[in-house]
Amino acid sequence: MKETIYSIPVKTINGEDITLESYKDKAMLIVNVASKCGFTPQYEGLEKIYQELGDQVVVLGFPCNQFGAQEPGNEEEIKKFCSLSYDVTFPMFSKVDVNGEYASPLYQYLKSHAPGVLGTEFIKWNFTKFLVLPHEKEITRFSPQDKPEQIKDTILNKLKK
Repeated sequence: MKETIYSIPVKTINGEDITLESYKDKAMLIVNVASKCGFTPQYEGLEKIYQELGDQVVVLGFPCNQFGAQEPGNEEEIKKFCSLSYDVTFPMFSKVDVNGEYASPLYQYLKSHAPGVLGTEFIKWNFTKFLVLPHEKEITRFSPQDKPEQIKDTILNKLKK
């Protein structure tokens, strides 16, 4: 059977092992997040997308500490930060590596299906975003510099296809 993004195991921030199967009818905006990054204020825009487009798009946050140790906290600290600082209600997951030997299978999959500039699979920094259209029709990568409010129209246009 062909592997899909929906069959890859992930762990919620509460430690529950799940797959992304329950999201296959929606677009997923998958983001490697960090609480001490210059891009951290993007949490606000990500939450806004989740609130405004939640019937069509789910935002999934995957904390990562691989870039300048900008996500040093444990899952409980990350949950508290996201809730208190940005009132995050979108699904959050356990900390992952996005590059290297221990890169999560989800990120290995995303990088191979949506390489970056010049075909590189390497993720350069926190808040790299991957938009996965429903039923995995298309996967698009956005850079950390692409703010959520800047990509909202692109998301809506891709959903119309």
